[in-house]
Amino acid sequence: MSTLMKTGLAPTGYMEKGCYVKDITPRLEATGIFVVSQAIQGSARNGNYWRLTLCDASGALEAKIWYPLSSEFADIPSGILVSVEGRAETYRGQIQLNVTGMRLLDAVESSAVDQMTLLPRSPYDPDAMLEELLDLAAEEFTHLPWRKLIFSVLENREIRADFRIWPAAKNVHHAYAGGLLEHTLGVFGLCQHMADHYPELDRQTLLAGALFHDIGKIREFSGGIANDYTTEGRLLGHLELGLELLTPRLATSGLEEHLGRHLKHLVLSHHGEPEFGTARLPQTAEAFALHYADNMDAKMAQCLNLSGQLSGNGQEWTPWQQTLGRQMHRPGHTPKQMQEQYETSGHDGVSELDETLRQAAKPLDPETVQADDPAKKTPKEGLLSLF
Repeated sequence: MSTLMKTGLAPTGYMEKGCYVKDITPRLEATGIFVVSQAIQGSARNGNYWRLTLCDASGALEAKIWYPLSSEFADIPSGILVSVEGRAETYRGQIQLNVTGMRLLDAVESSAVDQMTLLPRSPYDPDAMLEELLDLAAEEFTHLPWRKLIFSVLENREIRADFRIWPAAKNVHHAYAGGLLEHTLGVFGLCQHMADHYPELDRQTLLAGALFHDIGKIREFSGGIANDYTTEGRLLGHLELGLELLTPRLATSGLEEHLGRHLKHLVLSHHGEPEFGTARLPQTAEAFALHYADNMDAKMAQCLNLSGQLSGNGQEWTPWQQTLGRQMHRPGHTPKQMQEQYETSGHDGVSELDETLRQAAKPLDPETVQADDPAKKTPKEGLLSLF
């Protein structure tokens, strides 16, 4: 057993975190403390093995414990802290840790680890996100019953404390502290754009749905390092739990009955299709708008996260992603040379390239085109000849 595996509490009363997931590169001998978010036992020709997902504040990676070391662990509970030593390798384009030593930390040791080093969290400041959401709500909700309902929820001390730090999922999208607030802001912003583009929509009802569509997740998930489903989360799900949270506040808000009913429909239908867990199909334009905004923000979060995980050494494709049903490609972006050339141009803001493009875009002079040659007709003549 390695020196790391024998180490207990440090003399100062805390345990060193060691390396972070983000710093683990191929062929690195890595040692550190991580959270086990998933542990699955499998069977190979030379004996049973464990496939783990190890997490910390910087991300997650897969780890394997091969036989005979794997036989030392009868159970590896989800959410437990482990002290790990291993060698990083590349498998199917992803970094994987081959564990050579591991110890499950007990409760005393776990409490001596700085939790902020282990808990994945949003890249955005939670207080700034919450302040932004409150400002948006104050600006958007002008109907007094809507305003009363919205702030009866957002100003509730317990709900607000949870909403500030809760994850939006267990492992698919925004699955980190502050993820629910970040996702809610994203969906709210998309719905604002939709309401701008389609003014026929009931803007305040749509935005109330955006604000509360996932509020039930503060009861569906446990939060914290383990972040697993609660019992009521497994039995009821966040759609029903969200309605349970809203219903008593709706009753005292003075909101018109038809608006309250519409809000409930938005919460129940925002997953869109039965195979994605919706309780009802979207049956209003606002319900469709909310569903697509929610789906868009979740999908973009997955895509951008996957793209960010690709190395910078020419890697263009992710491994197969079960949640998206495909591999994802990271294409090259449009170069910025034209913008830079335009900004540095000394021709009163008009570069030589701009002038070249303008000339190329000019319509043909009808007098220079031979009318009897179909291939050389003016654009207008060519279109008219089709009728």
